[in-house]
Amino acid sequence: MKIVITDTALSWFKKEVELQPETGIRFFGKIYGNTQVHEGFSVGMSVDRPENPLFEETVDGILFFAEESDDWFFKGLEMTVDYDEKLNEPKYLFTELS
Repeated sequence: MKIVITDTALSWFKKEVELQPETGIRFFGKIYGNTQVHEGFSVGMSVDRPENPLFEETVDGILFFAEESDDWFFKGLEMTVDYDEKLNEPKYLFTELS
């Protein structure tokens, strides 16, 4: 698993999401929707504290992570978190790691 946060996505998170100490942005697989590599599943996001992190990445003071329980969703993938200007929300792009 690898994650990339674009500068525009980082700006959105800084503006829109209020974090408390020791919390971060958690990404997880959720039922419904699709991604480039998942059928019937999409990305969920919440503000949470890591308990058993699969990965953690701190970018400009903001912690981004996923839990081990979501390995099934992220295994072997790189997820780029970008910003969708039309919808004013993050968008997620997946590629397979080689």
